[in-house]
Amino acid sequence: MTAKIALAGLGHEYVNPFTRERVLALDGLSLEVGEGEFLTVVGPSGCGKTTLLNILAGLIPPTRGAVLVDGRPVRGPGRDRGVVFQEFAILPWRTVERNIAHGLEIQGVPRAEREATVRRFVELIGLRGFERKYPHELSGGMRQRVAVARTLAANPDVMLMDEPFASVDAQTRITLQEELNAIAQATRKTILFVTHNVDEAVFLGDRCCVLSRRPGRVKTLVPVAVPRARRTWELFTSDPSFAATKELVFKLVREEVGTEEAGR
Repeated sequence: MTAKIALAGLGHEYVNPFTRERVLALDGLSLEVGEGEFLTVVGPSGCGKTTLLNILAGLIPPTRGAVLVDGRPVRGPGRDRGVVFQEFAILPWRTVERNIAHGLEIQGVPRAEREATVRRFVELIGLRGFERKYPHELSGGMRQRVAVARTLAANPDVMLMDEPFASVDAQTRITLQEELNAIAQATRKTILFVTHNVDEAVFLGDRCCVLSRRPGRVKTLVPVAVPRARRTWELFTSDPSFAATKELVFKLVREEVGTEEAGR
């Protein structure tokens, strides 16, 4: 498996703005993500999951260690990486189609090509008929679909997703997870997906990366054996392989939570 993302000896330290104490968020974190792989990252609260994603996005620099995408050091944000945040980060004054087209406009993509791309992703995320609606006219799940489509339309090599479905209701979350699974199959993008939800991590990931309690390190990488083409929530609730993987990941995360509580 060719490494699309490579992290070696990654560490990040910051100063708590309230207590002025130095906090070591990540330490000695090494990890490789393969070309076209969907890697989910899960761990106890405060273990550095979002810090890791922000470093990969180029939004904050690491204190130490190497961060490479396609063998090139990450020095800041770049077109090769698209980010989908937990908040509905779409532009309220733009319609669905113009939100999806936003990155393409910045890149100077010709109008005909831009419109064709927008139509493709409107279909892919199931928003046909809503192209000219504004964000305030959409449900939370629809707004997050637009955010995903806008990122995909800009055609980054890597998608970085920070708990993008955490703010929607449970039923919508299941629907969005199934749609993202279908999108991952259709686009073969390399995806790093941060979540605190073990079920979500196992359902979506080719592998689950379990981080230790702070400072975050890679505790275990757990492969998910169920083929992506077979993944539905009906199967997830009945398949023994899914159940065993979910139980293992949950146990690994709980060990870290227990260790943290014991140290207080």
